[in-house]
Amino acid sequence: MKLSCLQENLNKALGIVGRAVATRTTLPITNNILLTTDQSRLKLVATNLEMAISYWTGAKVEEEGEITVPARLLTEFVGSLPNDRIDISLSPKTKTLELKCARFEARISGVDAKDFPPIPTIDEGITTKVEVAELKQGISQVVFAAASEESRPVLTGVDAQFTNDSLTLVAADGFRLAVYKLPVNTPVDQEVEIIIPARTLNELNRLVSDGEEVVDITINPGKSQVLFSFKDTELVSQLIQGAFPQYSQLIPQSYNTQAVVDVSEFLRAARTASIFARDGSGIVRLVMAAGSELTPGKLTISARSEEIGDDVGEIDAVVDGEEAKIAFNGRYIIDVLGVLHESRVALETTNPSSPAVIRPMGVDNYIHVVMPMFVQW
Repeated sequence: MKLSCLQENLNKALGIVGRAVATRTTLPITNNILLTTDQSRLKLVATNLEMAISYWTGAKVEEEGEITVPARLLTEFVGSLPNDRIDISLSPKTKTLELKCARFEARISGVDAKDFPPIPTIDEGITTKVEVAELKQGISQVVFAAASEESRPVLTGVDAQFTNDSLTLVAADGFRLAVYKLPVNTPVDQEVEIIIPARTLNELNRLVSDGEEVVDITINPGKSQVLFSFKDTELVSQLIQGAFPQYSQLIPQSYNTQAVVDVSEFLRAARTASIFARDGSGIVRLVMAAGSELTPGKLTISARSEEIGDDVGEIDAVVDGEEAKIAFNGRYIIDVLGVLHESRVALETTNPSSPAVIRPMGVDNYIHVVMPMFVQW
């Protein structure tokens, strides 16, 4: 292998694939990055066995070749170099990668590329294209609701249902449920439901820049892997096997009280209350009261702790229905309000012990359900 490329290009490439390098692993080679020449470009690959990221960057290739080298060492060294041309050469006998840039040079001991885990190639299966902006918004508004504990593996993923010309993303952790529906550019030829690890979607959201227009999605015929490809990047991930819970019956179809409030005001009040809720199991109490002809309705958000004190915040609300009380874990309210783009949101409740619904006003493709906490009022 003999090639040259720009430091800024290689640095960017290492930053992209580095997200897939294994951190805790029993297979030491997954701490490495695979460097290989591919049609007069340099291809970098990293994998943690759950997902793999491949990235192609421009290079002047004189001799073909491939090697794996420690990811952290290579990334830190390249990141410290000046913005100049890097000449890279590989000694096939010693498996040593030599890098020269300006007045710096280094030799890094590598491991044969044959020992690197094979990266799945998905050439056939169910394919579609999705607008980047829609996909990013969909991921950000559901992925935080996935479970972080591994006790129920299916809940650590996001359920993705492809039906004709739409994609529905669903996440739940037993305490909350988020459902987001978005259009796809090319209809799928058969309906399919898969569970994508939440970690994979978080990485995809970081990788896809707003400058890109569409992401190609391919699900392999065995429904065990999914491939996301865009511009110079491919992300392939294992899928979570199992049946996602039937969630539709968890979504309340009616309400006794609805409060429509400003998202930023609600978020500020919830954050303030959460400061006092830390010592009180995170409990934040909400009271919705209708106004009269002259005074607006209001939503009161409060929290109290026996040790440190209490706080009460009030915001204007358009309240429809009877006065209502309900309590939540404050973090769940903050999480959902923090990802909404709309300016106003509706909070709908039936009674203090039934799930509540949060839905942004003006759109009908997103719904969030939160389980209440039981408190003494």
